[in-house]
Amino acid sequence: MRHQKRTVKLNRNGSHRRAMIANMLKALVQHGQIETTVAKAKALRPHADKLITMAKKNTLASRRAAIAKMMVSYNKLSSKETRAAKEGNTSSYNADRFVERKLGELAERYGSRAGGYTRIVRKENRQGDSSPLCIIEYVQ
Repeated sequence: MRHQKRTVKLNRNGSHRRAMIANMLKALVQHGQIETTVAKAKALRPHADKLITMAKKNTLASRRAAIAKMMVSYNKLSSKETRAAKEGNTSSYNADRFVERKLGELAERYGSRAGGYTRIVRKENRQGDSSPLCIIEYVQ
């Protein structure tokens, strides 16, 4: 029996599940909302709320824990790309470099809020396999 088991397995092994949650967290932080299935959104919600709580602490350890949770990877920049980045040209960056900044903005937005940072809005079923879709988003 699965009494008092918190992990939703989603028919995936552990490493695949962690990578999927990390990718969904990054996309949610970058775009503010993502469209996914209801089961994945319900599995993602506690991770997304805990991510904001970590960002609100604003300590070095909490920032590193948030980066580890999202599996942020920084691509190595060549010296030419580094000079361009210092001048303000950020076209050579991958999107992961901006996630940390966006997470800081979210932490400022929810500074006085005690919890409940995400919302799940149900949509119609997917046409191919009739699985229920929804939008998970950060509340305003």
